[in-house]
Amino acid sequence: MSLSPEQNSRYRRQLSLGGFGPESQEALLGAHVAVIGAGGLGSPALLYLAGAGVGHITIIDDDDVDLSNLHRQVIHDTAGIGSPKARSAREKMLALNPGITVEARVERLERSTAVDLLQGADLVVDGSDNFDTRHLVSYACARLQIPHVWASILGFDAQLSVFHAGHGPVYEDLFPAPPAPGEVPSCAQAGVLGPVVGVVGSAMAMEAIKLLTGIGDPLIGTLGYFSSLSGQWEYLPIVGSPASVARLLAEGPPVQARGSSAPEVDEIRKIPANALLIDVREPEEFQSFRIPGAVNVPLGEILAGRNPAEMNASGQVVIYCAGGVRSAKAVAALSERGISGLVSLAGGIEAWLDQRA
Repeated sequence: MSLSPEQNSRYRRQLSLGGFGPESQEALLGAHVAVIGAGGLGSPALLYLAGAGVGHITIIDDDDVDLSNLHRQVIHDTAGIGSPKARSAREKMLALNPGITVEARVERLERSTAVDLLQGADLVVDGSDNFDTRHLVSYACARLQIPHVWASILGFDAQLSVFHAGHGPVYEDLFPAPPAPGEVPSCAQAGVLGPVVGVVGSAMAMEAIKLLTGIGDPLIGTLGYFSSLSGQWEYLPIVGSPASVARLLAEGPPVQARGSSAPEVDEIRKIPANALLIDVREPEEFQSFRIPGAVNVPLGEILAGRNPAEMNASGQVVIYCAGGVRSAKAVAALSERGISGLVSLAGGIEAWLDQRA
């Protein structure tokens, strides 16, 4: 492959880097990268991979653009609200660099299709936001013998690493099994600032470029921990085990235990006027925004024995949290104590806010 005049002009600032040159650019143009998620981490990663000239990029995401995404998912815009994220991202990437191939797959990575879906990729960038998908990516990449770049965000902090079965640790060396639902807060619970995902998503793109071109030292066997409030990165070693890879390939990806099947109500307007609203989020979450008339009783207090349903014994009790996980736990715990007539608000306050927008 030789670079065209247009490519020489487009990529000349990176072509002029010492140790990069035309060979590295040709490696990028001939590469295929699959990116899981076109959300917070995927947004900067996808834009920088497209801008750098990765020749074939596959985006896998089954979600739609939502108003609450836009403060951090900068590959999307207001006009794209309601459209599939994969297609919205593809449009912006091709506007940035029409000389590459971008494939939008509006679907979720599933156990039955993951290996086939990622077949042919040179590496995977995992910007997913749930443990089941992360373990599934690790399994598929181990089967395909390709590396994958992983990162996650929690509040003001983030983690980043590169996993490659047979060449270093796999994701299961760091997280052997998914936590129970609700144990680790989601972005909806803990919150997230756009610049944090911008920093880490850009770093994911850089790790991918290093792997594809052979420049630098990828974070294989190393966990990068970023604290945005201090502006500092710390690096910790990760030790891999051949047994982890063997178990992963033999048993398949571990699956996150499911929460209780608590009775739900899906819209706030379906709740009787005399119903008691219990908000089981933490007090600082409750202070940020709440449903009018709600009473704050954190989940920890309910699990410790408090029965807020006694405050309104004659009416229905609707319990909500950020997204529905903690409220389902609360309903299950109270129901076990013999309290009836409890329902969880499906989608939590996030769904309620979206309905009002």
